[in-house]
Parts: sequence; structure tokens; C-alpha cells
Amino acid sequence: MNEQYDALSLFSGGLDSILASKLIQSLGHKVLGLHFVSPFFGRPKRVPGWVRTYGLPIDIIDIGQEFVDLMAAFPPHGFGKVMNPCVDCKILMLRRAKKLLPQYGAKFLISGEVLGQRPMSQRADTLNIIRNEAQVRDVLLRPLSAGLLPPTPMEESGLVDRTKLPALCGRGRKSQYQLAKILGVTAIPPQAGACRLGERESARRYWPVIKTFPNPQSGDFDLTNVGRQLWRRLSGRDTSHWLVMGREHKDNERLQELTRSDDYVFMLKSFPGPHAVGRQVPGQAWKDDVLREAATCLACFSPKARRHGGMVEVVVRQGETERTVTINPASPHNFTDNLTWAETREGQKDWEISVLLNRDAALTPTPVREGQANTQGGLHGCADKSPCIF
Repeated sequence: MNEQYDALSLFSGGLDSILASKLIQSLGHKVLGLHFVSPFFGRPKRVPGWVRTYGLPIDIIDIGQEFVDLMAAFPPHGFGKVMNPCVDCKILMLRRAKKLLPQYGAKFLISGEVLGQRPMSQRADTLNIIRNEAQVRDVLLRPLSAGLLPPTPMEESGLVDRTKLPALCGRGRKSQYQLAKILGVTAIPPQAGACRLGERESARRYWPVIKTFPNPQSGDFDLTNVGRQLWRRLSGRDTSHWLVMGREHKDNERLQELTRSDDYVFMLKSFPGPHAVGRQVPGQAWKDDVLREAATCLACFSPKARRHGGMVEVVVRQGETERTVTINPASPHNFTDNLTWAETREGQKDWEISVLLNRDAALTPTPVREGQANTQGGLHGCADKSPCIF
């Protein structure tokens, strides 16, 4: 049986999540932090240090595949300035946290959101949308801005003393620093974005996978976070051939960890250089010419192989099968860096327009022919002909 707690806190490791957790803890409640991780966010290696520093137990919750499925289906509330679905991200986390309440015997959830701090996800109207769509109206407490928000059931019942909760708002941090001093929080984390989806460079890495793989997996995006991202392009258009190449030794080690049995692994046989992994899009096999191009691309990133001035051998392994191909590092190949940010943004906007058009088409009511009963309901009548209430 899991240890029991009074409250579960969404704990990112940022200052607001620390303060929200410590504030409720200071009021006598037993709090467990939930640190959500995915290929796009989360710092699981820091959790032991946070536990020691802040005196707060923390569990790591992997929502990688759930988040990838959300991204691949296009987030219902769209993206921010880059590829960050902040509203849907928070909804997903809260839904998952709510499901964990019985497991820990907890009565309510804590979130470190501050009213008005973020333009997309922390406006008053958006906070209401998040609370309602996550179905956590009766169990969610946002303690840092509680004084500016309607009382929650936890406050109304006396479970949490509302008079002890602050009314923080806006983008300034002065009030947070003052609260940290009151709570005895001396280790203040740097103010920096913790989500790769808000970074243009990361979006350039992720977009080709989203648009190319029919059912992308969490592990695919783990791979996008490593080394060089190269896609084969013919006549200026991407093909379905994706090559990931290490930039340094630790990249090569990480690639070994992420390699699947159906991936192609490329390594130079007699020269030092990077390792590379070719991941197949389902249904898109790598033919011999593509394998040779990938091997050539790998060799051209090895200075010693290039200076050799002749043919070099590259080992190509897939599962238990291994072969050696002989290529010239100076030969042309069609693997290039992934798209520019402008190309990525254009593709993302086209995707959004397509999704919205399809949604509009799905919501458009079928015209009712004369003499046919209206069975759809709507603004002008319900299926049972009773008055509609909106």
C-alpha cells in the first residue's frame, strides 16, 4: 500500500510549484509532489536533490505517450508561440493527478499557477477552462492566487484556511521571493523555461516526426532530443528517411540506449567518428541506395575518414543482422538538416488550418429537408420539440 497523503502537488521544480507545495505543507497538510515527465519536459535526475533541499517527497509520473498522442491529434486548444500546447498540457496533468488521488488517499490537488503570470494558460478565463475540462472543480486548489479566486470546497469546508493563502498575480516575482523568505525556502531555482516545446530549435526537431509518423511514440521524441537530426530530401522535399547522428561521445552513448531492434545503426569500421541511428517510418523500408547514402553521410562527419582520401567501410547493423558497406566520404548524399524555423512554422500553420476546417465541417449540421423532423437539436429546436436551455 502506498504511503498516504493529504494533497498531491503538481511539482515542476520551478519556484511557483515549490512555494505552493511548501505553503500547504506549512499549514499542517502532508503533501506529495508529482513530477510529470515526457520527452518535452521534466528533470527526473533532479528529483532526489529536490527531495533533500525542500523536504518534500516527490514521485515521478511518466506521461510521455499520453502527451505524444495529444500532440499528434492536434491539441484542442492549439499551440502557443512555438509548439507549446500549454492549456491542454495542464488539463492532461490535472486529469492524471486526479486519478492518483485514491491511490495516495489524498483529498485535493495543488497547482502553482499564478493568475496573470502567463498570457496563454494563466488568464482567469483560461484557468476556468482548465479546471472545468480537467474535471477538478471540487478538488483543485491554486494556493498562490487563492485570495483572487472564488473559494474552493477545500476552503469552504475549513480543510484549508483561506485566510492563510496569498493573492499573488501578474508576472513580477517580488511577491514570490517574499513568500519564499517567509516559508524558509532559500534555494531559489533560476527563472527559465522548462519545456522544450517553447523553443524554436526543439520545434524544428519535433515537427518532421509529427508530420511523418502516423502513430509517433514517446521514444521517437526521445530520439529527436539527441545529436544532429537529418532527413533525406529529394527535389527539395522530405522523404520518410530519418537519420540521427551523435555530435559527441555522450550522444553516441544515448543513441545506444534509445536504439530499437528495427533501427539501423551506422558506425565507421576503422576510423573514429559519430554513430548514427536510422529509424524507419512504418511501411517505409530503407533500400540499399538509402543505406549507402546514410553511411556516406556518417563518414563525411569524420575528419579522419575524409582525410583518408579513399574508400572507407561503414558497419550497418539492424537487430542481429550486420553488414559492411564501402563508400567514399566525398560522394554526394541527400541527407540534410531538418527544416528551418520558418518552414516548420508554415507547416504547423497549414496543419492547424486543416484541422480547424475539418472540425468546422464536422460541426456543420445537415440541412433539414422540408417535411423532415429536426432530430439534431440546436438553437432552433430540440429533438423532442421541448424548449432548449443554453
